[in-house]
Amino acid sequence: MTPHKNKTFATLLAALLGGIGAHRFYLYGRTDRWAWLHVVLFPFSVFAGFIEALMLGLTPDEKWDEQHNRGSGRKSNSGWLLIILLVLTFGGGATAVIAALARTFDLLFTGGAYG
Repeated sequence: MTPHKNKTFATLLAALLGGIGAHRFYLYGRTDRWAWLHVVLFPFSVFAGFIEALMLGLTPDEKWDEQHNRGSGRKSNSGWLLIILLVLTFGGGATAVIAALARTFDLLFTGGAYG
């Protein structure tokens, strides 16, 4: 029997700690090369964490169980908590992208005069 991997928890890890690859370590263990790449490229992989959170959360339960819970003997049943988490993740990711663009244009056009 393999341990059951919770899709909501993996999505939460990707949304909050995706920049350091916590969701990859949870799903695949310490030998996952992509997880270590997240750690090495931390500041740049934060946006990738948001995208991966959306990808994990939007995976159908049947496909999730086929990929991650084949030998666990349990079936996933995602509920409203996952939907709320996805909405918050999408909002947080969009806000981060808009803030990064605003700061980039501030630096580009005013030399960072607005802080």
